[in-house]
Parts: sequence; structure tokens; C-alpha cells
Amino acid sequence: MALPSEAARGVLGSLLRDYPALLGPEDPLPWSAQGSATLSRAEAPGELAELGRSFLGGRDVPPLLAASLVHAAIDEVLQTDLAAFKKQSVEEEEEGHQGKFTLLDGGSLQRCFFNKLQDICCEWQKQLPSLKSLKRFLLISSHAIRNVRRKMEDRHVSLPEFNQLFGFLKLRSGTTGVSALIVGNRLHIAWVGDSQVMLVQHGKAVTLMEPHKPEREDERERIEALGGCVTYMDCWRVNGTLAVSRAIGDVYQKPYISGNPDGNSFELTGSEDYLLLACDGFFDAIRRDDVMNLVLDHLMQNKGDGVKAAERLVAAAKENGSSDNITVLVVFLRDPKDILADCLGDPKSLSADEGAAESPSNFFSSAMNSQSDSRTTTKS
Repeated sequence: MALPSEAARGVLGSLLRDYPALLGPEDPLPWSAQGSATLSRAEAPGELAELGRSFLGGRDVPPLLAASLVHAAIDEVLQTDLAAFKKQSVEEEEEGHQGKFTLLDGGSLQRCFFNKLQDICCEWQKQLPSLKSLKRFLLISSHAIRNVRRKMEDRHVSLPEFNQLFGFLKLRSGTTGVSALIVGNRLHIAWVGDSQVMLVQHGKAVTLMEPHKPEREDERERIEALGGCVTYMDCWRVNGTLAVSRAIGDVYQKPYISGNPDGNSFELTGSEDYLLLACDGFFDAIRRDDVMNLVLDHLMQNKGDGVKAAERLVAAAKENGSSDNITVLVVFLRDPKDILADCLGDPKSLSADEGAAESPSNFFSSAMNSQSDSRTTTKS
């Protein structure tokens, strides 16, 4: 549905009243987080996007409008002559590339970005472009804890307004983890390592992927064919060190630790309940087929409110003995109240069927039956 134009113009007008003049070279920036002192051209879009989202979000600008404003401002910045922001005294050789690359002055670039943002606010207040949000229902519940680990190493990002923020999608390797992208009626997933994504449809867990663990038969064969080994040292490890068989980085473990991700795509029919993305700190403590019970129990206790479903799952993993970092995202693809009503009206909808992971036939029961999963994996 489209963002109401009058509401959008009101927000734009408020911004222009609070910031009526463009920033000069010595004027302070409008955000407390100064960002990086120097940036490469490749780093600039991400840095400016984060600053813009944080600034506009703090002023209660609707996410769709904020993402669209930030994207337009970054696009204009990148079309300018960035040589004006060159920091002459700082040039370094970029790792993995011959020659040198230029670092840009972060403060000057941010002032330019803010001024472009202000110019766009002026233009859009006069003629607002069409800003259309997603038609699909999405409610994202996320929660992460450091747990008893010394430091927090997990990171998660969810961007419902991804297209408005970044425009045309370019996938790049990032870090060990899992990602899910919904485009129209297609769900695309990619993973490298042991973080996982699972889909629940009609109260049943549908297996989408197989995590990259050394004990996986095809992973063990690949590692041993390269001259490596898989040994058990409190868990299965590659060459007695890493407990994952694929990861971005870990250059000293190449080629045994592969950086190639797996991926798969699925058609969404509208009957899907929710997606769950979580790290190994969760799945090492909670069986996949217990997830539905936990989510339904949470929905029952909260009258169908799913906002804190991820917190319930994180707490369950910690109670089950997980000492690792724990990160969970639950992306509801249907209204949680509808999911709860369907399950209460038809408890049999929780039973397992062919191609789905085993689920309890009655979510009030704590007894679980072990069944083997039907798994499919797309290899890179």
C-alpha cells in the first residue's frame, strides 16, 4: 500500500523546519555518531545508509519514507565528483589488489550526504514520488544475548525496506551466517556455516537446508579428499580446530574450510506461518521440531502477540544449557493471531507429513517422537 502523501509531506516539513539551512564545512553534523574518519568509495554507501537510517529513525520518520530518502541522497552523493573529499595524506594499498586506493574524508562526505538529504526533502515536499511498501504481511521479532560468553560475536540485520534503501541488489560475500530474501512469491536462502533457517507451514517444520558441519557426509568427503581430516574433540572439528566446514575467512584453514555458500529457492503459496533464522547457539540447544511448541506456547500466553517470540526462543535455548551467543529472528509471514486461531481450531495441523520435519501432534504435550528428517541440499 502507498504511504499517505499528506503524512509524508508533514514529516518532510518537520525536518526542513528543524534544519532550514545547508551545512557549511565547519558546521557540526546533525547526528552524535560521527562514523568513520576515513572511508573508501566502496564503504561509503553502507556507512551513509546506517547514519541516515539512525538519524531519520530517531525522528520517527516512517521506515519506508526514511529508506527512500536515504537511497536517493546516497545516489546523488555517489554521482558527485568524490575527488573533492579525497584525503591527500592517506593512501594505502588495498588488500588483495595491486596499486593504491583513495580514502575519503568521512566528515566532509557526511555533510554532503546531509545536504543532499535536505535538498531531496525540499523536492519531495513539492512533488512526492510514489512510495509503495510491501504487500506481504511481515512482523519481525528478533532478540540476541551474549549469554555467558566473554564477548558478543553474533550480528543480525533485518531490512524490510531493503529495496528502497539499496535499489538494485548486488550480493557479496560477507561473513559466516545465513540469509533469507523474499522477492515476490519466491523465498531465496543462502548459508555458509552452521547458522540455520527453517520454515513453518501449517504448523509443520519444512526442511530448507543442511548446515555446514564437519560430520556431514559430503563435507567430510570433501575435506578428506583435500588431505584434511575430521576428528572428534568435544564435537566434530576440521583438522581438530573449527567446528564448521565452511566459512568466509579462516584463510589459514583453506582449502579445507570452504568459503562457497549453499543456496536454494522455494515458492511461497501464502500458507507459510513464519521463518526462523538462528545461530548455532540456538540450534545446538533446541531441536527444530520443538520450535513450533515454543512459538505456539508464547502466542497462547500473549493472546497472539508475536513481537517477543524471539525472546521466548532465546530464553528456552539458554534454559536448555546453551552457553554460546544466541541470536534468533522470527519473521511472521501471517498474522500471529491467525496462526494461533488455526492451530487451536485444528490441533491435527501440527502433525508431521512427508517432506516436513517431525512435529508434535499436540503442542500441549512435552513428549516428542524422534523421526528422521527428509533433507535436500543444493551444493555450490
